Amino acid sequence: MSQGAGFWRRALDHRSFVIGAALTALLLAAAALSLIWTPWSAYEIDMAAKLRPPGAQHWLGTDPFGRDVTSLLLVGARNSILVGVIAVGIGLTLGTALGLLAAARRGWVEELIMRLADFTFAFPAILSAIMMTAVFGAGIVNSIIAIGIFNIPTFARITRASANAIWSREFVLAARACGKGPWRITLDHVLPNILSALIVQATIQFALAILAEAALSYLGLGTQPPQPSWGRMLAEAQTLLFQAPLLAVFPGLAIALAVLGLNLAGDGLRDLLDPRLARKR
Repeated sequence: MSQGAGFWRRALDHRSFVIGAALTALLLAAAALSLIWTPWSAYEIDMAAKLRPPGAQHWLGTDPFGRDVTSLLLVGARNSILVGVIAVGIGLTLGTALGLLAAARRGWVEELIMRLADFTFAFPAILSAIMMTAVFGAGIVNSIIAIGIFNIPTFARITRASANAIWSREFVLAARACGKGPWRITLDHVLPNILSALIVQATIQFALAILAEAALSYLGLGTQPPQPSWGRMLAEAQTLLFQAPLLAVFPGLAIALAVLGLNLAGDGLRDLLDPRLARKR
């Protein structure tokens, strides 16, 4: 049996990974579907149709502005993925580069990068977004930047710890004995051997980015009207909990399922990509 076939066999036997992958696929499918079709316009206000209960015409009902909740959820999934991909991309790119630099150079370079990472950890994504909003104004771009900056030290630490372990391996010592420089060793030997750890961490940070975006939008600092957002849907529904409680249930359930799916997929990938755990399974 080939290595790829063996991986997929173990993946299908891993219950958490299967559930997480299914929920993540559902999130991606909803976002992709919103690009070409929604039951109703997610931007059109129809006050005559406000607060309608779920039915044949509006599957999940309408919000206080008469917008179709199903359409809002579909487009909100697209915006959540957009924020997550860009924010995690920023953290993954810059954090990995800094972590590899710290592991390759060591000494004062490593110490400086790690202390900068500690300093960045003192400003969580929400606090960073609040500060950026005070200076530049609320918006999805500032939310992406704030979440991305918060991801940088996380990836830098993961990369540096994983890379340090690889730098002490025999094949790296052999490469150095053959005259390879630190950057050639980093690209040829270190980075390929830590990719699995980075992929797992990126999946987990993706879930956290979606949660952070929802929190920022709930506070009015993230995605701005008329763009739909799960977090802002929750904020708009909080004053109608007794009149229309389902308005809070649907976006809350969407956030919970998206975060749960990505976390389960990340945990499953960690088990599947770890050779020691793979042998046990």
